[in-house]
Amino acid sequence: MQKPRTVGELRQAGYTPRSVKGELRQNLIARLERNEPLFPGIVGYDESVLPQIENALLAGQDVIFLGERGQAKTRLARALVGLLDPEVPVLAGSEVNDDPFEPISQAGRALLAERHDHAPVEWLPRDRRYGEKLATPDISIADLIGEVDPIKVAEGRYLADELTIHYGLLPRTNRGIFGINELPDLAERIQVGLLNIMEEKDVQIRGYRVRLPLDLFVIASANPEDYTSRGRIITPLKDRFGSQVRTHYPLSISEEMQIMEAERHSVPEDFELVFPSFMKEIVAELTHLARRSPHISQASGVSVRMSIANVENLASNAVRRAARLGESLAVPRITDLPFIASSTAGRVEIEALDEGKEEQVLARLERGAISSVFSRHFSASQFEGVVARFEEGSMLEVGESIPARAYARAIGDVPEVATALKRLGLPDRPEVRASVIEFVLEGLHLNKRLNKDEVEGRAIYRR
Repeated sequence: MQKPRTVGELRQAGYTPRSVKGELRQNLIARLERNEPLFPGIVGYDESVLPQIENALLAGQDVIFLGERGQAKTRLARALVGLLDPEVPVLAGSEVNDDPFEPISQAGRALLAERHDHAPVEWLPRDRRYGEKLATPDISIADLIGEVDPIKVAEGRYLADELTIHYGLLPRTNRGIFGINELPDLAERIQVGLLNIMEEKDVQIRGYRVRLPLDLFVIASANPEDYTSRGRIITPLKDRFGSQVRTHYPLSISEEMQIMEAERHSVPEDFELVFPSFMKEIVAELTHLARRSPHISQASGVSVRMSIANVENLASNAVRRAARLGESLAVPRITDLPFIASSTAGRVEIEALDEGKEEQVLARLERGAISSVFSRHFSASQFEGVVARFEEGSMLEVGESIPARAYARAIGDVPEVATALKRLGLPDRPEVRASVIEFVLEGLHLNKRLNKDEVEGRAIYRR
């Protein structure tokens, strides 16, 4: 069926305008009744954050997300667009998405007064009804709300004429969702302007008072530390947000791994990659240990992006090794872990007392992560046969550049390795076997069953 193209056709079709908050509320209720997922791809918030967001939407409240970096605050804000109607009608040519029945701009009112039911209508898709701005101290009222356009003045209009205004981001997002990230970084005088738009529905531009009864759902984000370090949210503006939702990092290793797997980039198709689950666990465990470490500043948080970047670096190094050694399969190993330093160091802030000791802090975290994951799957007593081989005088050199088949030749056919492969659910291929051997040997070393000497990027395990 053809969509109405004029105000008259829209009226005949029985269209009834809804506010943005009413639209979100009704579409949310419909989703809940159909038991459909509200935020696909958002992991770990089902019992904590999402119910609070749902309550705020049902109550018609603006929302501020409070949480450290890398907690999906922006993604949650953008996901709300999916709760808007697929399309809404607006007056054709309107800068502020005027409602065809009740325009708020002078230009829209003039068009409706002149053309009445013949005023043209356009249909605005939901993806164009979301506006977003990263708050920085240099943002002005002109950016958010508007400014007098000197070109329009030069055309002969008076300064007091509303038609001389070039609208900012907020008016241009009218009848939509506006997100503002890192709200405390916004200068306090600009926050006052934002408060006026949200509460009083008017603003002064160059001394000219403009009434803008915008229909908006406003969602903001802030880091808790911002209240005391870089800036603060003025009390009247905080009071204007109906709900303050506290976000958090994944509470379990499995949730962290699920996010890592969903977000990481894939490796080149030229190589087959087998990424052992225990290596993913080590990456996730390392991040969780970093979030509890007294040597790392917890004020700014340890983002999930660190886990994602680390797992990508491990995969990349495995591909690099496979290409260099001519192996058919790329499999990350324990000896690849030093290569995640580049994706870890920039994402954690070392406490002042530990400045200059970054390598030691990260190495300690790696050892702790390997030990925890090894203990989760095995006990040292399960590998007495491996330990016995070393007690007989055997030694094994490992390194990220050593071919996989060298491990099998050096350690021989030890039944415990085959058992470990089966328990970990991994295929028995040389590259995978090498990765498991490194994991077992490092686990035994951390449990004080084997000694380890490290020399120039390689390690030698001995009894």
